[in-house]
Amino acid sequence: MKRVERAGDPWSGHISLPGGGYQAEDVDLLVTAIRETREELGIDLHGTRVLGSLPPLHPRIAGPSGIEVTPFVFASEAVLEPVCGPEALAAFWLPLDLAASGALDGTYTYPATDTAFPAWTYEGYVIWGLTRRILDQVLALAAPSD
Repeated sequence: MKRVERAGDPWSGHISLPGGGYQAEDVDLLVTAIRETREELGIDLHGTRVLGSLPPLHPRIAGPSGIEVTPFVFASEAVLEPVCGPEALAAFWLPLDLAASGALDGTYTYPATDTAFPAWTYEGYVIWGLTRRILDQVLALAAPSD
């Protein structure tokens, strides 16, 4: 999803996966992932299959320090259509086979530090940083073993 532009949001306008902070009423981080996906993209993950969680990651730039992100991966037989909530300006499905092929490969230079990062460009969206790192993990797990 493309995040809306908001003052004080270090990820404002970036491409991201749905997610957010654990809340006291969340039983665990899986419940947090399900709630945030519903809030941000209107996707109800109940009835999908939880494939598991990925190892926790830490953002390398932007945002407050000490944040830990634990991604969860789901599979669905049904086509899930996102409906943008207040935090999402746009939403799209990235064809992972296309990303894995190398056809989308490029770099993105983060203006605040003038640092270049691996990136994919898809339909005008630039996927880089933590989102790219999470998707790289998904692709690595899905890759056929030799």
